[in-house]
Amino acid sequence: MALTEIIMPKMGESIMEATVLTWLKQPGDFVEADEFILEVATDKIDTEVPSPIAGILKQILVPEGQIVTIGKAFCLIDASEDLVVESKGFSSEEVFHPEPELNALLDLSLGNFDGAEVKSNPWVSPLIKQICQQESVSQRELSGIRGSGMDGRVTKKDVLNYIAVRNSKRMIASGTLSQGPGLRLPGDEVVEMDRMRKMISERMSDSKRISPHVTSFLEADLTNIVQWREQIKGKFLDTYKEPITYTPLLFMATAKAIKDFPGINISVEGDYIVQHQQINIGMAVALPNGNLIVPVIHNVDQLSLVELTQKVNDLSTRARKNKLTPADLEGGTYTISNIGGFGNLMGTPIIVQPQVGILAFGIIEKKPAVITGPTGEDQIAIRQKMFISHSYDHRVVDGSLGGGFLKRVAEYLEKFQADFTI
Repeated sequence: MALTEIIMPKMGESIMEATVLTWLKQPGDFVEADEFILEVATDKIDTEVPSPIAGILKQILVPEGQIVTIGKAFCLIDASEDLVVESKGFSSEEVFHPEPELNALLDLSLGNFDGAEVKSNPWVSPLIKQICQQESVSQRELSGIRGSGMDGRVTKKDVLNYIAVRNSKRMIASGTLSQGPGLRLPGDEVVEMDRMRKMISERMSDSKRISPHVTSFLEADLTNIVQWREQIKGKFLDTYKEPITYTPLLFMATAKAIKDFPGINISVEGDYIVQHQQINIGMAVALPNGNLIVPVIHNVDQLSLVELTQKVNDLSTRARKNKLTPADLEGGTYTISNIGGFGNLMGTPIIVQPQVGILAFGIIEKKPAVITGPTGEDQIAIRQKMFISHSYDHRVVDGSLGGGFLKRVAEYLEKFQADFTI
């Protein structure tokens, strides 16, 4: 027997530990090299950890819900050659099929899949099999659960959330669900927050408690930028194989304004102010499940428009596919939120701690505006306008700094030259 300790790999510069969420393999299961064996959570992201070797999982050293330290062993794998060869015919990825009678009973009781095509989930872990057996979840139900894991894999969290909703529906229908401290009405669904939503809730509440928020608003004229983008977006896509949105231009203007107002690029540590030299800007991205994540682009002021476009598109795509790494979320010194993508005019964003400010860019709309004509006369013209809001920490950012920074961002956007070269 050749037992090998599997060490928790580095998850990011500042991450020293992680919480084990789900073991995807159980003792006795065969593990391929680079196959995911457990799901962990850090204070930045949930991610899956692969096995560096092939073999039989012999012992779990850190159970679910416990903390594992980076660089420490979390399981033992027997990589004996004879065991590996013998186990090639075994697969722990077989799909769980409950008894037909149970299928029929549950399908009739739920009534949610009448006439629907049932597709087998391509990968179901032993743990999920066990939960399905204990909670009488049919194959038909399992096939209808939308997976939030990598490549659409159904996770323990997905199954438990589904069971909570299903059971609450049955209790409401039978009249056994009592009124809690909140408001529950017939037909309501009761769903427990997932881990990420709980974490977001805690962080947003903490931010409002820690930082006295002040929000300033300004309307900027983006006509030059809109016209320029319309002229070059086709050529840009053909040349660089990347669609160009307004977001990289917003990054550029924000980074320039930060260089002019370095007092915005700080963080607070107790009674100390940390002045950052790097300009690392995070962008709020809404995930398909409604949760929010903020990947970071580092050293924005040193990147070209093409490089910024590539990074914005890459991070946005990987965020929505649940493929971000802990390193993608580290080191942010300032944050922007493009709420215009949701058709919103303006908003009052909440600061990402320990940063001291965040910008929200609203939708760009055509509006009549009074402008100065060639000879100095007033004229009415159709312009492309956008509201920008800036929330800042009034402990360390006064109105002159917060408002001045916001005005400078708008000025950089408004003074964008139509002959800007990429």
